[in-house]
Amino acid sequence: MGNLNLSPVVVQIIQVLTILLGAPLVSGTISNISARLQGRRGPRVLQPYYDLIKLFQKETLAPEDSSFVFLLAPMVAFVCYLTVPLLIPVLTTFGLPLGYMGDILGGGFILALAGFSVALAGTETGAPYAQLGSSRAMTFGALIEPTVLMVVFAAGIITSTDLPYAMAATVRSSASEILRPAHVLAALAFFMVVLTDTGRIPVESHSGTLEFGMIDEGRTLEHSGPPFALLKWGSAMKQLILYTILIDVFVAPWGLASNTLLSSVMLAVLALLAKAIVLGVIFAVIDNSFSKLRLFKITEFLAAAFLLGTLSVLIFYLGGG
Repeated sequence: MGNLNLSPVVVQIIQVLTILLGAPLVSGTISNISARLQGRRGPRVLQPYYDLIKLFQKETLAPEDSSFVFLLAPMVAFVCYLTVPLLIPVLTTFGLPLGYMGDILGGGFILALAGFSVALAGTETGAPYAQLGSSRAMTFGALIEPTVLMVVFAAGIITSTDLPYAMAATVRSSASEILRPAHVLAALAFFMVVLTDTGRIPVESHSGTLEFGMIDEGRTLEHSGPPFALLKWGSAMKQLILYTILIDVFVAPWGLASNTLLSSVMLAVLALLAKAIVLGVIFAVIDNSFSKLRLFKITEFLAAAFLLGTLSVLIFYLGGG
């Protein structure tokens, strides 16, 4: 059975299912470890699955003044999160049938569309907290996107391509590639972006509902039932997607399947989830080791990430990359 040779289309489906079904597990494990770092027992590792099942069984309610956008946006965002795994190296070292239909920048645009859809749904409610969360998310998104563009540009000139599979292959070709100063700076800049985008250095807890920290949680405050389940599930998928890009493109593109054998693909699934959990634990330790930033300090943090991306490009062109 382990020598069963799968078709590339089946492997691509497994790749999407890995992100879809593995995201709640990674999220639950990180939440459990984060709670234990704070001296609490914390939720069960499988708690996100139970929460999703419960939400899908609840009634869907919508504010009186909202339009169809309020209910449509969670589905649009969810589809966006399902599309990105088609473009990035999740399980294989080689491109799958749809792996070359977009570069890493295209994947970033799809993630941005998902974030815009969720923010638009928040403004549709007319609720002050939801609108506040959407406004803040868009403000910080406008700062995150230039940094991502700079990181992609830096990685593109270093590896001579902007295709995720080719970028990962360049890094995987030699350990010295990972230690190149330009690559290290670009990876560190993207690390800081992921740290911010997953809410690990917010003004409050990433899962809090206090007004001063209401950014991601504020956008979804008025949702309920299945749409809310899609938003929660999509948030976990986005986190795993960002982890996957950081791991399999920038930092540790190993453990991927070099063929379509069932055994190799299954080992790649386990390797990805293990690496994502390790990275999540690192983020949890950082989250619990530093004081929360004030709101205006987040802009300085993102400016530092952008500066690292810029330095990466300069060092490469000056010959030290």
